[in-house]
Amino acid sequence: MSDGREPRGTALVSGASSGFGARIAQVLSSRGYAVIALARRAERLKTLAEEDPFRAILPVVADVRDPDSLERALSELPVEYRDISVLVNNAGLSKGFGPLQQGSPPHWREMIDTNVTGLLNLTEIVLPRLVARGSGHVVNVGSIAAEYPYMGGNVYAATKAFVHQLSLNMRVDLQGTGVRVSCVAPGMARTEFAQVRYEGDAERAEALYADVTPLTADDVAQGVAWCLDRPPHVNVNMIELMPADQPFGLGFAGSRNSGAGAPDEHDAS
Repeated sequence: MSDGREPRGTALVSGASSGFGARIAQVLSSRGYAVIALARRAERLKTLAEEDPFRAILPVVADVRDPDSLERALSELPVEYRDISVLVNNAGLSKGFGPLQQGSPPHWREMIDTNVTGLLNLTEIVLPRLVARGSGHVVNVGSIAAEYPYMGGNVYAATKAFVHQLSLNMRVDLQGTGVRVSCVAPGMARTEFAQVRYEGDAERAEALYADVTPLTADDVAQGVAWCLDRPPHVNVNMIELMPADQPFGLGFAGSRNSGAGAPDEHDAS
């Protein structure tokens, strides 16, 4: 590359309009990847692409919950972005904090449609391409909520347990194909995820961080990049990233003051 970066291939990052996804796109671009930044919010994606100093980020507007929009968007990729070698399934969200018996079925469906079905929709399209090319890497962004229960986690945590178990089973299914699979599971991080969960209540979202120095989006992006940087014979199955002062899913401001915790901060699609 004329800018001095070593070419690494093409990475597709979902949920790339904010938080983890936006930073993952930036970090991968800086490391030599051509990046397809996929999300619903066109203006956010446009800004992300325009601010990339390497001009390597292609904004693609699509909703992971809508298979037709994904098929259409990926069929229209420029030729130079079609040979996808990395898929980062980052799009996800959480809605609501209450115990299951006080939960909202519409919130449950939105989480399942995005975190589970949306991930499968995109993987269904991209994974055969990786297998056909004989090499590639899928990184699924999970959550420590999949492993460590906390008050109010219920459906969100269950969707992330699905992501963790799917990642391990994908690795088995892909033996001998040259395609690696990793899962990166963050703990509490400072992104706009908490505001989404609290329906835009910034004050309540900020209170979650009272006792913790949270992860940053860059911490998570660097974890994803580290998985991708391992030699071809090394597969990183799972990484858990947590703030040093977060005692797993419990014991911080959100769980004590509001009756619920927030063990990770993930990105809306």
